[in-house]
Amino acid sequence: QVQLQESGPGLVKPSQTLSLTCTVSGTSIEINYYYWAWIRQAPGKDKEAVGYISYNGDAFYIASPKSRTSISRDTSMNQFTLQLTSVTPEDAAVYYCARCPSEMLGQVIGPIDECDYWGQGLQVTVSS
Repeated sequence: QVQLQESGPGLVKPSQTLSLTCTVSGTSIEINYYYWAWIRQAPGKDKEAVGYISYNGDAFYIASPKSRTSISRDTSMNQFTLQLTSVTPEDAAVYYCARCPSEMLGQVIGPIDECDYWGQGLQVTVSS
């Protein structure tokens, strides 16, 4: 059974770095051709993809500003991590990690609604 679990601080001060880890069990984060996503939902807004890391370790970022975002992985721990620098109150949201299938041998990722396994979500508040 595939399971994902987010961990990290629930409260971050403005201008600090938010670091969240997703621990995956029941499958490997290296299996073709899945992408591993960080997704967030701010109050009153739709879920949005923050970024992905692929089965082969390539990371790319969706939410703005991309320059503050970094996603990495530790294959020995079967984990992937989101780092978001210089956080502002606008970064406050419920953060989810998810597994997302792809098509065309990893070339196309569908909408986040097609991600098939999700963590339970972690509420992150940005406040001094």
